Amino acid sequence: MSPAYRLVRKVGWLLRLKLESQPGLLWRVAMTLLACLIRIHGWTLRITVEDRSGYLKGRFDGPVIFLFWHNRIFSMPVAWQRYHPRNRKALVLTSASAEGSLLALVVSHFGIGAVRGSSSRQGAAALRGMMSRIAEGNDIIITPDGPRGPRYRLQPGAVALAQQTGCPILPVRIEYSRYRRLRSWDGFAIALPFSQMRVVIDEPFWIKREQTPGELENARQHLQRIMTDSMLMDRPDSAA
Repeated sequence: MSPAYRLVRKVGWLLRLKLESQPGLLWRVAMTLLACLIRIHGWTLRITVEDRSGYLKGRFDGPVIFLFWHNRIFSMPVAWQRYHPRNRKALVLTSASAEGSLLALVVSHFGIGAVRGSSSRQGAAALRGMMSRIAEGNDIIITPDGPRGPRYRLQPGAVALAQQTGCPILPVRIEYSRYRRLRSWDGFAIALPFSQMRVVIDEPFWIKREQTPGELENARQHLQRIMTDSMLMDRPDSAA
């Protein structure tokens, strides 16, 4: 279970709430409070965005697919709400479990919708769901090594989605100047208050529809290298 899912379970335990497939009123209130805490934490961060893709300047008329690593997810909603173009809508891929419905509630407070499913379970259904929502004009946000890892291994679902839809992939790199890591499979990172959060939206990565399985695997590996080779937080001298 990922740190984000453990967090919502912990909130429920503290409030003595029973986790159900359809969150009740108390769960909704609890997730609203959690979203408020994330927003307050975000107010303390110095967020800078380097948009190499042109997304924020309106380069893309159609939907795009954002990718960033699972352990960078905590402050993503704040950065999205602060900088994204108001004329675009985005949906994040979340688990089809009860915990996933709670995370969907949290991100909804930041103007982000949800597609239910995961790369490891109900993957085909999640792919169809994302293709349907892309057809409606929505951007898609995926953590390609989630929800269970391995850390920094890009699962093939995002590549398959780009191939089927023709949408460009925009790799997103997120770095914190000061942070703490949790002891989890992904090394979940939480920025310390008043630290700097740097977001880089890289150049678009296109997947051709007619590629062979071998070519798709080469594209997956190349995209994974793009997302990992320039990471700063995982260097030995990083501020973890």
